[in-house]
Amino acid sequence: MVCEADLKLGGAWRWVLRGPDGRDMGMRGIYQEITPPERLVSTESFDDYPGESLNTLILSEEDGKTTFTITVRYASQEIRDAVIKSGMEHGAAECYDKLAEMLA
Repeated sequence: MVCEADLKLGGAWRWVLRGPDGRDMGMRGIYQEITPPERLVSTESFDDYPGESLNTLILSEEDGKTTFTITVRYASQEIRDAVIKSGMEHGAAECYDKLAEMLA
């Protein structure tokens, strides 16, 4: 597993995750906007899929509870559809479930 981040404007990040089947999935991006503590914008591309997305992460707090919202924008409908067909939402859901466990 790899987790590298140069958390500054123009800085790069790289993650490599290992799925339940033992297969590695690499992704990388560049930080476009950093507004602590509520907003983080970066590009994202995967080693095995075409295209690049722009991801906007928003953290909002209300009544002592933090909500995590991420918006993913693709350059084309074709790229978006390829990502949807890949089944990546299952891996993303697994990551968010693990984060929830760690925060509980």
